[in-house]
Amino acid sequence: MSIASMRRAVAQSVSGLPRQFWWLWTSTLINRLGAFVATFLALYLTVERGYSASYAGLVGALYGLGGVVSSVVAGVLTDRLGRRPTMLIAQLATAVSVALLGFMEDPVAIAAVACVVGMASNGSRPAVQAMMADIVAPEDRVRAFALNYWALNMGFAISSALAGLLAQYGYLLLFLGESVLVLACAVVVFVKLPESRPVEGTTESSTTQEPVRRVSMMTVVRDGRFMTVVGLNLLLALLFQQAYVSLPVTMGQAGFSSSNFGLVIATNGVLIVLLQIPVTRFIEHRSPAALLIGSALLTGYGFGLTAFAGSVALFAVSVAVWTLGEIINSPTQMGLVVRLSPTHGRGRYQGMYALSWSVASLAAPLLGGAVIDHYGPAALWSASAVVGTVAALGYGLLLRRMNAEDRAQAAAVPAPVTGAAAAAPRTDSVA
Repeated sequence: MSIASMRRAVAQSVSGLPRQFWWLWTSTLINRLGAFVATFLALYLTVERGYSASYAGLVGALYGLGGVVSSVVAGVLTDRLGRRPTMLIAQLATAVSVALLGFMEDPVAIAAVACVVGMASNGSRPAVQAMMADIVAPEDRVRAFALNYWALNMGFAISSALAGLLAQYGYLLLFLGESVLVLACAVVVFVKLPESRPVEGTTESSTTQEPVRRVSMMTVVRDGRFMTVVGLNLLLALLFQQAYVSLPVTMGQAGFSSSNFGLVIATNGVLIVLLQIPVTRFIEHRSPAALLIGSALLTGYGFGLTAFAGSVALFAVSVAVWTLGEIINSPTQMGLVVRLSPTHGRGRYQGMYALSWSVASLAAPLLGGAVIDHYGPAALWSASAVVGTVAALGYGLLLRRMNAEDRAQAAAVPAPVTGAAAAAPRTDSVA
């Protein structure tokens, strides 16, 4: 590809999106540049403080428990209070609690504050995703989610490598640095992002077939198709969370340093920065079924390769494989989540989707730490390949059934009388 072609591809990828999206993108980048603590918390507890893998797993689980609580609460607040206020509350609470965690000495206090940090840091996720769906046109959403994920991982790649170096001069720098950058993110939200919550009684656009109705958390729970997507995402999230708890513990037990882990995990962010935009352009209009099945297999077997890693290079190779699965999965699945979410229930639906990640943050450290302590790292990474295979089968069955239901509904609808009605596009197809 020539330089001119690359420039055209980049221009097409970033053009046509509203200014508000780019401020939201900027806040994501700033926030992720300071994402030090969650990534290095297990290494901090086991190497710096000398606690066991099981204790590190317990603290990680409490961090996840905080996220479980805030995912549901923040989803409701996003719909009721608004996207912007929910983000500001969560970000200010994160800045305070992360700084406090850096000064905790007692193991009980560390665990308690970690739970608060998990609650605060996960509180903005439903609001961010709902605002993005509000401000971006339906046909641009996969691209927008990919660009936002790109910013998130560009910041993550930089912060991972930087944090590994800073940790050598004291972990307190990581806690205080994250606090400052989260405050900067809150400033961007306060100054540049107006509220985007749709006015009650309106629909998204003239192409939307969705009736205006009230949405409660019970509405979300009873939505079988959506909850199946949430369940399948939970399986993959359990794998992705191992990268931040079980992977550093595995490398630490094998004699690798925090700098080694920083370089290995930075592979994830670097590859996403390099590949997210071109891969998204390739997959944007392809079948979600094939993409989600393929991404689940890449994720499972990528983590499975960790069982055979004995050097920094081989650990990086395993990260590269599951990273490709992540690159494909993230924008594809987020597009499906938004497509299945009613306009006036986006906060609650995004909260339930975020809940799957929070439950994974809660369960993965406990599972990973226990398996490593009792059966060894190889057993954990071998099981990861099985989980990825199960998720791939689940996606295949779900999306096959969804396509069959959509075809049956289309066949049952009488042919429209007017040409305008005939031209109205569907918005719920997953093929």
